[in-house]
Amino acid sequence: MTEQQGYWIGEAGIPWGEAEKLKWRGAQQKKRSYEQEVLSKFSQVSESFEAQQYGELNYAEGQYPLYGFKSRDWDQAKPTILVTGGVHGYETSGVQGALRFLIAKAAEYSQDFNILVAPCVSPWGYETINRWNPEAIDPNRSFYGDSPAQESRALMQWVASCNLPLMAHIDLHETTDTDNSEFRPALAARDAKVQTNWNIPDGFYLVGDSENPSDEMQAAIIKSVGEVTHIAPADEQGRLIGEPITQFGVINYATKALGLCCGFSDARYNTTTEVYPDSPLVDDENCIQAQVMAVTSALDYIRSKELS
Repeated sequence: MTEQQGYWIGEAGIPWGEAEKLKWRGAQQKKRSYEQEVLSKFSQVSESFEAQQYGELNYAEGQYPLYGFKSRDWDQAKPTILVTGGVHGYETSGVQGALRFLIAKAAEYSQDFNILVAPCVSPWGYETINRWNPEAIDPNRSFYGDSPAQESRALMQWVASCNLPLMAHIDLHETTDTDNSEFRPALAARDAKVQTNWNIPDGFYLVGDSENPSDEMQAAIIKSVGEVTHIAPADEQGRLIGEPITQFGVINYATKALGLCCGFSDARYNTTTEVYPDSPLVDDENCIQAQVMAVTSALDYIRSKELS
């Protein structure tokens, strides 16, 4: 990808203050409906799960109820897994993939797992197609104590209220061409820091936890997802988005240190998915299928490893 220069808000070398953040916020517009594209699908979810409103975002732009789904047959003896989508609201297949898993597949795993699904963690971001929340905060860098992001705080509190440790957390994401045309330039301007990574891998890949690697599970996911869509090849330096691969289609981050969603718990198994919906080799449906396959293959692996 070609590096983008400059941004329309702020001055080069000076981090944003409140005036710049308000200017950015005032330029955001609603482009799609959380109610129509997310909430309206809740009626399709199996009776095996109950909807729980775990919070509400109260912004000047409006109020957004936050919903998660929880297994009705909650059992202290079962391992608990969490699936999240829309931590970055603009990442459509993360939201729709979490919903599709919940509607079409989750009930098949209820006998073995307690299941939690938060399909759209950042609904304002979903509607305005944004990575940040209205306060120019990235929820996926804000999963830690005293988080400045309402979205992150609410999710962590809901999971904590279930009073069971997570065995696994699968966080569904995607990377689009707007990362380079909008979000990375905005980040560089907001923080007055030069962005050196402009690589967008063409295909599906995973981000694991360098402090808690799950290499075998990651390999199982990549193998299964490869039957649905293409896996992103490493670049000439053996890297994806500037990070060295640990195996085909996988890189690792220090997820807790970075405040990433998949690192906020002490889950034994965690991973973040990434698909590239702007690839000429995929369409929206293929991206959703890849997200669902990532979740089900992870659960199949954990079931065979931990429950057999």
